[in-house]
Amino acid sequence: MEKRNKKRILFTGGGTAGHVIVNLALIPYYQEQGYEVDYIGSYEGIERNLIEKLEGVTYHPVSTGKLRRYMSKENFKDPFKVLKGTIQAFRILGKRKPSVVFSKGGFVSVPVVAAAKLRGIPSVIHESDFTPGLANKLSIPFTKKVLATFPETMQYLPEKKAAYVGAVIRDELFTGDKKAGLTFAQLSGEKPVLLVMGGSGGSEKINSTIHEALDDLLTHFEIIHICGSGKVDSALHAPGYAQFEYVHEELKDIFAATDFVVSRAGSNAIFEFLALRKPMLLIPLSRGASRGDQIINANSFKEKKYAKVVEEETLTTEKLIQEAAALKKAAPVMLDEMKKYKSEESRDKVIEIIQSIQKK
Repeated sequence: MEKRNKKRILFTGGGTAGHVIVNLALIPYYQEQGYEVDYIGSYEGIERNLIEKLEGVTYHPVSTGKLRRYMSKENFKDPFKVLKGTIQAFRILGKRKPSVVFSKGGFVSVPVVAAAKLRGIPSVIHESDFTPGLANKLSIPFTKKVLATFPETMQYLPEKKAAYVGAVIRDELFTGDKKAGLTFAQLSGEKPVLLVMGGSGGSEKINSTIHEALDDLLTHFEIIHICGSGKVDSALHAPGYAQFEYVHEELKDIFAATDFVVSRAGSNAIFEFLALRKPMLLIPLSRGASRGDQIINANSFKEKKYAKVVEEETLTTEKLIQEAAALKKAAPVMLDEMKKYKSEESRDKVIEIIQSIQKK
């Protein structure tokens, strides 16, 4: 019988980049410590693209369901997909024998955490949003610990399992080079740089509104626009405007070159902007397209004076131009408030908790 390798850890999480970013922050540490690293994700999710390119990480795809907020025949198939994914994860865990599982959430994580429980392998869940998502709610009964990014989230979690750790920020983001970012985007840096991001999937609404407001915005800013896969407008060319589908290795340099941000309100992204002290205008996903977690995240940051907020339903070209100007004006106050935010060495806290529960 194969002996359990005490230096093996398995990560899971996916569906959006937000369900992968914290894993990307933790994986290098475990590789440096000599751990063998495995990752369970979906067959076609963004996590596969982000993880498979990492050297030394073994990626295992499994079947997964999906939360839909509309009627679909696929909803009736999902329980069987989750069951299949649980069986697949059970086999992978039996073969790889990790000492602990770390889950970042998303529906691919549910069968993994359930299978880990069946295998007697302890797991840790990380919840980024203000209120727990459904996937993490389903996974909590199977886990040893659930970690919170917002202190307010603790009220929604079981007291004996919950721990507040703060936001886990990728170390590499602090190593960006402003000049390299401007060069990559082919910008001069003569005006403040406005970074526009619509989340890992991009946003048709944000993209179209930016395009309509572009002439006016370019009188005040240079713009880096991360549009999402397949959403770059190849016919649109303007001095001071750079558009990309998605940015990987150069993201740290893009952040270094950025003065202001227009973004969705995914928790990982907005905490990164906060840690990097980038005044932000947040346009959260609407309740019609989500469970409303981004609205709660955004309003929390607005209350702390880290951000201004425009709800998608009220977003117009005129509103965007007006709020971008207001963002620029409010930046000094925002920066003062952001300076009060202290990094809580969240990654170290997470690692300490993982080590405290991993199977010896």
